[in-house]
Amino acid sequence: MSAENLLDRVQYREILKEDEIFKEIHELKAHNEPKLAQLSMQYHPADEVRAILSGVIGQKIADSVTISLPFYSDFGSHIRLGEDIFLNQNVTFVDLGGITLEDHVLIGPGCRLISVNHLLEPEKRLGLQLKPILIKENAWLGANVTVLPGVTIGKNAVVGADSTVTKDVPDNAVVVGSPAKVIKTI
Repeated sequence: MSAENLLDRVQYREILKEDEIFKEIHELKAHNEPKLAQLSMQYHPADEVRAILSGVIGQKIADSVTISLPFYSDFGSHIRLGEDIFLNQNVTFVDLGGITLEDHVLIGPGCRLISVNHLLEPEKRLGLQLKPILIKENAWLGANVTVLPGVTIGKNAVVGADSTVTKDVPDNAVVVGSPAKVIKTI
């Protein structure tokens, strides 16, 4: 089972607890959990942080990427990182649905990127809906921003601190609030 193959099979669909793929998800999650715990439970120099996370996501992370600890992920394998990225401390990626950060992205402290949601219907509530998050080149998320499933943050966009992003943000827009709304373009 490869994480990439799994991502292709889970995005944009409902997954019920009874589905066979649910078991695959939890097996890969269990495989990654010790590495992710090791990453955030003790100090590591920058090159070691990148090496540990590279082993989880299955992609070499560029030396220009800075990841301040602690960094949290519940799954790990569906993260894609460009170059010259800065992740501040206490960032959480809920990445089963896929999270991609293009080059030159800044993620402020305490941000949460969540690509997974539970199903609304009470009888299906333990099931999952998975939609990818894309943060385009040179975007900046301020402190404590939450990005919800299926959202794309446009190139050069800025998301103000404590905002909750529920829908796509255009290129060159500044958004603030909960839900985040465009206040100007740059």
